[in-house]
Amino acid sequence: MLLKSSNTNTKSFFLFFIILGVAFFLPFIGQAHLFDWDEINFAEIAREMRISKNYSQPQINFQLFTEKPPLFFWLQAIAMKCFGVNEFSARFPNALLGVLVLPILYSIGKKVKDHLLGVIWAISYACAILPHLYFKSGIIDPWFNFFIVLALYGVMVTIEKKRDGVSAWKWICFSGCMAGLSILTKGPAALIVIGLTALVYIILQKGKSFLSISQILVFAGVMSLTVGAWFGFDFIKNGPQFIVQFTIRQWELFSSKDAGHGGFLFYHVVVLFFGCFPIAPFFIQSMLSREKMDPRIHLFRRWMLILFWVVLVLFSIVQTKIVHYSSLCYYPISFLASISIYDLLLHNKRVTKATKIMIAVSAFPFILASFLVYYFSKNMWILKSLLSKDLFAVENLQAHVVWTGWEFLPGLGLLAGVVLFFLYLNRNQNQQAILSLFIGAVFFIQCGLILYINRVESISQKANIDFWKQHAMEDCYKTTFGYKTYTTYFYGEVKPEQNKNYNNQDWLLHGKIDKPVYISCKVNDKDVIKTEIPDAIFLYHENGFYFFKRGVLP
Repeated sequence: MLLKSSNTNTKSFFLFFIILGVAFFLPFIGQAHLFDWDEINFAEIAREMRISKNYSQPQINFQLFTEKPPLFFWLQAIAMKCFGVNEFSARFPNALLGVLVLPILYSIGKKVKDHLLGVIWAISYACAILPHLYFKSGIIDPWFNFFIVLALYGVMVTIEKKRDGVSAWKWICFSGCMAGLSILTKGPAALIVIGLTALVYIILQKGKSFLSISQILVFAGVMSLTVGAWFGFDFIKNGPQFIVQFTIRQWELFSSKDAGHGGFLFYHVVVLFFGCFPIAPFFIQSMLSREKMDPRIHLFRRWMLILFWVVLVLFSIVQTKIVHYSSLCYYPISFLASISIYDLLLHNKRVTKATKIMIAVSAFPFILASFLVYYFSKNMWILKSLLSKDLFAVENLQAHVVWTGWEFLPGLGLLAGVVLFFLYLNRNQNQQAILSLFIGAVFFIQCGLILYINRVESISQKANIDFWKQHAMEDCYKTTFGYKTYTTYFYGEVKPEQNKNYNNQDWLLHGKIDKPVYISCKVNDKDVIKTEIPDAIFLYHENGFYFFKRGVLP
C-alpha cells in the first residue's frame, strides 16, 4: 500500500502527487465568480496590466496600487493570456502551485526522514481544509508562503552541509533567490518573517551552527539582485514614487486596522485550530511531545516550530486581521502533524485523549454548519427573522436560489469520517483511521464546493456582479456609493478614460459629467443617495443592492 512502501521510486511518487494535485485543485476553480475583495482586486490588477501594457507597476482603475509588488499579477496576466480574462485564469496560478507543492513536500519529507514521512506530509497538507481551499483561490498568499518555506529550507540545508564540511553555495544562492521572489510576491513582510525566524534560531543555538559571514553576504546579494530586477527597473523608469508609497502603505497595514479587518488578539489561533482541521490536533500533540528524534528531523522540526511562532506572534500583533495572514503556519502545522501521524502508523503510538477531544471539537462546527445550511434552506423565514436587524442581509436572502435538498451531505460525509476514525482507533487499525479522517475532510471540501459556493455567491454578490456585467461594454462611468468594491472594475471591464475626473468620486456623483454614470449602493444607503444625489435616477434593486444612473445634463 501507499503508506507501507519502503523501496520506492521517487519519480513514480512525484507523478502520483502531481495527478493528485490536478484532481484536487483544478476542478471547479472557474465555476463561481471571484469574491470581493482580494480575489477581484488581484485579478483586476492583472487585467489592467494587459490593457495598459504597464507590467512594472500594479494599478487599480488605472491608478497606482501600492499595496503589493507585481509577481503574482504577472502569473495571473500570463494565465489570462492563455485562457482569457475569467475566473479560471485568476485562480489558475494557485491551482498550478498546488500541483507543484505536493511532490515538493513529499521530496523534502523524504530527505528529512524517509518515504513515509514525505507521503504523510503531502497528504496532510492537501487534506486540511484551509490549505486545500487556498489552492483553489485567486489570492497571493500561497505563492508568498511557498517561497518563504523554500528560502528557509535552503538555509537549513546550507547549515547542515557546512556542518558536514560540504560545499553548499548553490543552496544559499537558491535560498536568496526564493527570499527575493517572496518579497516580489507580497513585499517586505517576507524579509521580516525570514529575518525573525533566523534570529530566533541563532538565539536558541547560542550563535552556533549558522551561516558564515560570506554565506550571509551571498544570500543578501542574490536576494537583492532578484528583488532589484523589478525595483531597480521601476526606479529607473518611473522614479521613486511607487517605492515610497509602497513603503508607507506597508507600515499602515502593520500599525493600524485596515477597514473592516480588525479582530481580537487570538484571532489567528482560532482560525488555525479550526481552519487546519483535521491536522491541527496532531500538530498540537507533536508540538508538546518531548520524545527524542534523529538529528536531521529534529533540526527541521525546530525550524518549523520557530516559523510557526514567529508568524503567529507577528500577525497577532499586526492590527489588521485577515484569515490568510497566518496561512504561512500551514506548513509547520502540517509538518509537525505528520510527525505525530508517522509515529501513529509506523510505531503504533497512541493518540492522546486530548487529541481525540480536539478532533471532535474542531470537526463539530463544520458538521453543524452543513446541517444548518440544509435546515435554513428549507426554513429561510427563520434565518430572515434572526437577521431582521440587518437590512442588507435580509435582502441578500431574497435571492432566487435553487437548493438541492442534499446540502447536509458534506457534513454527513465528514461525520462518517470522524466516526470511522474513532472506531478504527479502538481496533488499533491506525492506517484505516487516518485515511477515514482525511477522506472525510476532502469529501467535505469538494462536496461543499459543489453544493455551496455558487449558492453563497448568488446570495452575497451575484446581483451586483450581474449589473456591472450588463454595462461592461457601454461607454459610461461606473462607481459605488457608501461601500468599497472591486466588482465595478473587473466585471464592469473599466478602460482608461480621457477625462482625468473619472477617478474623482465627488465629480462622478455631483459634478457636470460628460457621459452617464452608473452607481450601486446597498439598501442601507438608498435613501441617503436620493437625498445627496437628487438627479440620480433609480433603476432597480436586487438582493440588497440598489442601482442608479446619472444622465448627462444639457
